[in-house]
Amino acid sequence: MRVGLVAYGAMHLLFTFIALQLAWTSGSTSSQGAISAMATTTIGTIALWAAALGLVLLAAWQAAEAAAGYTYAEDSSRLRKRASSAGRAVVYLVLAWLAGSNAAGVSGGSSQDGLTTQLMAAPAGQFLVGAIGIAIIAVGGRQVYKGIRQTFTEDLEPGGTTGSPGDALVRLGQVGYCAKGVSLGLVGALFCWAALTYDPQKAGGLDAGLRVLLDQPYGKYLLSVMGLGLAAFGTYCFGWARHART
Repeated sequence: MRVGLVAYGAMHLLFTFIALQLAWTSGSTSSQGAISAMATTTIGTIALWAAALGLVLLAAWQAAEAAAGYTYAEDSSRLRKRASSAGRAVVYLVLAWLAGSNAAGVSGGSSQDGLTTQLMAAPAGQFLVGAIGIAIIAVGGRQVYKGIRQTFTEDLEPGGTTGSPGDALVRLGQVGYCAKGVSLGLVGALFCWAALTYDPQKAGGLDAGLRVLLDQPYGKYLLSVMGLGLAAFGTYCFGWARHART
C-alpha cells in the first residue's frame, strides 16, 4: 500500500514536470505521450517498471479493501466505500499496464488514438466515446468535491490530520484533489468533443488536456498553476502513504 501510494505520487510529479515544460519551453516531451517519452531513456524505463510494480501493489490493496475493508464504517457507507475501492483497483491496474507496456516497448504514443478509433468504429461507438467522456468528467467532479469538502481525510489516520503537519497535509490534499479533478475534466471534455465531431483524433489523455489549457489566454500561467496543483497531489500521496487508514 505504502509503496503503491509513493509510486502514485511520483507519477503526478512527472505530470507536473511535463506541464511546466509545456508551459515554459518551446519543445515538448509530450508530443508522443508523457509515458512513452519516458520509455526512450534507461532511467525512464526503470522508473516506469518501478511505477508499474507500485501501482500493482496499490491495486492489490484496493482489491483487499473492496473485499473486506472499511469495517469501521456503517453498513451503507461500507458498501459504497468498497465499491469505490473496486473501481480504483481497476484504474490502478490500467495505469500499471500502461506503465509496464510502455517500459517493455509494447505500447506506443498513438495507443490512445487507436483505441478511440476502434471505439468509434463499433456499433453506437460515437455514443460510447461520449459516455466515456461524461464518466471521466463525473470522476473529475468527484475529485473536486472531495477536495472542497475534505472527505479524503476519511482515508487518513487521526494523526495525519492533527497539528501543524496534519493541517499542511490536508491543505495539500485540498489543492491536489481539485487540480486532479480539473485535469480529468479536461480529458473527459476532449472525449466528448471527439464524440460530438465524430473525430477520434480529438480525444486524448492528460497530455492533450494540458495542451488545450496551454492554448487558452494566459495559458502558460494556467498550465503552471495546474502543474503545481498536481505537484500538491503528488506530495499529498507521500503523506497519505505515511498516514493511510486501513
